[in-house]
Amino acid sequence: MDYKQIKAPRNTITRDMNRLTEKVGNVYETVVILSKRANQISSALKKELDSKLQDFSMPQDALDETFENREQIEISRSYERMPKATLLATQELIDDQLVFRTSSRDEALN
Repeated sequence: MDYKQIKAPRNTITRDMNRLTEKVGNVYETVVILSKRANQISSALKKELDSKLQDFSMPQDALDETFENREQIEISRSYERMPKATLLATQELIDDQLVFRTSSRDEALN
């Protein structure tokens, strides 16, 4: 998924928890779902950034200085400007783009 296309705010805004929990039904399950999705997004973005920056790496000795390319700096800055993973996950939940499964304890007991 292209995370740059999600129109999430770049700074934290106050959300109505009642609206967020409508889809799940429980505040705690909503938080768990959002945190798991945020971890997935964060690891995917890190992997993507590492693969882009891998093109700039040169095999050097450990004592040599690390030289940074201007393009490398611009790529890093573009990822720094992106909304945080928690904001992206929350926006996915609001836009009904997040698919999740929950198991109810009541159903398991019957």
